[in-house]
Amino acid sequence: MKESRSTPINMDIEEFRAIGHQLIDKIASFLDTIDERSVTSGETPTQIQAVLGNDKLPEQGISADGLMAKATDLVLNHSLLNGHPKFYGYITSSPAPIGALADLLAASVNPNVGANVLSPMATAIEKQTIKWLAEFIGLSPSYGGVLVSGGNMANFTAFLAARTAKAPRNFKEGGLKQLPGEMVLYASRATHTWIEKAAVLFGHGTSAIRWIDTDINNRMNTSQLKETIEADLMAGKTPFMVVGNAGDVSTGAVDDLSKLAGVCRSYNLWFHIDGAYGIPAAVIPSLKWMFAGLEEADSIALDPHKWLYAPLEVGCTLVKNPQHLIDTFSSHPVYYNFDTMAEEPSLNFYEYSLQNSRGFRALKVWLALQQVGRDGYQEMISEDIELSKQLFMAAEKHPELQAVTQNLSIATFRYIPSSFMQEDDSRDKYLNQLNEKLLNALQQGGEVFLSNAMVSGKYCLRACIVNFRTSQKDILETIDIIVREGRKMHQQLQKETIEVV
Repeated sequence: MKESRSTPINMDIEEFRAIGHQLIDKIASFLDTIDERSVTSGETPTQIQAVLGNDKLPEQGISADGLMAKATDLVLNHSLLNGHPKFYGYITSSPAPIGALADLLAASVNPNVGANVLSPMATAIEKQTIKWLAEFIGLSPSYGGVLVSGGNMANFTAFLAARTAKAPRNFKEGGLKQLPGEMVLYASRATHTWIEKAAVLFGHGTSAIRWIDTDINNRMNTSQLKETIEADLMAGKTPFMVVGNAGDVSTGAVDDLSKLAGVCRSYNLWFHIDGAYGIPAAVIPSLKWMFAGLEEADSIALDPHKWLYAPLEVGCTLVKNPQHLIDTFSSHPVYYNFDTMAEEPSLNFYEYSLQNSRGFRALKVWLALQQVGRDGYQEMISEDIELSKQLFMAAEKHPELQAVTQNLSIATFRYIPSSFMQEDDSRDKYLNQLNEKLLNALQQGGEVFLSNAMVSGKYCLRACIVNFRTSQKDILETIDIIVREGRKMHQQLQKETIEVV
């Protein structure tokens, strides 16, 4: 009888060590020189497929060392690098190196953080991480929660908890069809698209969303909110939830959370804050005023893989009363033998969210929070905000750029040719077209990566800085790149117009 099983997927210790050392050396060199690379290769899907190849699934196995060498080349040399200092697109941070090492360590043990008996240490670390995240943004450590994949899932989790909390007790049995009045919710027009997904996927339909206008600063109009709630009550509807933004994705604006909390108190509504991007800025003492009222939230979404620099993927739902999560998600089929220590009740995270099987997301956040500390995060987040302000001011001073908005670490602006003369009714249409084409060219060019925002009908270039590698030098170079490429695009469009005429 064999003492050990020989399988084609295993590696002996020497092979694993050799391949691992080689991989770590490659990654270390990649991180050390990332600023010398292009942000993106700009390759088309067809070109990427050609590099990858169209081989059939192999019948026989291939050596692991050759495979890892090939995979390292493919991933490091043919990816968009959101760790590049000139990556400002969307809200994906430059990932912390300790987080990459944490994911390797977590995968090595591969705990299922759905039940404590399956993941005793991972469960304890996630519980502590959630406590620290609550403390980090100024909440009581009594808040509970769960780590999820990202902003959509963090907000979905809160949405379902809010519905269970505000629906009749027999909701789980009878569902939406037995409610006395349609359940409706309130969000500003600046809210991320997750709210529409939630309304559709969870059976309400988008007509259940009451879209509240924003003011000139992109903050929810609380007077209109109260009027809309009153109208719904008069019509026999059942209001259940208000969503406030703590850093909207387009401009970074933060709603008046204190006023929204007051409205929710008055009408007994669940107050949810979507802080997936912006809420970590609450750690900065000088910005506490901006987030006044967050402690009154029933739930908060925040994404450590945004402004806490964790590698993808990790989001978080924080809930003032964690029992609402258990009431929403817990189930106890006979084949779950997870409560084996009756004298000491276990925390089983499958009872807190949509997932049963769950990866060890907490380790990379837990390690980074300790490596950096509160002071370190205050420093880095403050620097990101300052760099965003410098970008905005540089755009404001440049004769060919128009600065539009600046909130937290997001700046929006657009390119306007210096000699641009056109009739007023077609001016904005042309500028929108110019800036959209400019953005596409910049994203393909690989020197800098921006995204877009529509602000008061203006198609804007948008830079979100959640990047510990970005420096003032990168900001100044970014301005030069945008203006240079903007001139080229304007000349190209003017030439195309002449040719058409």
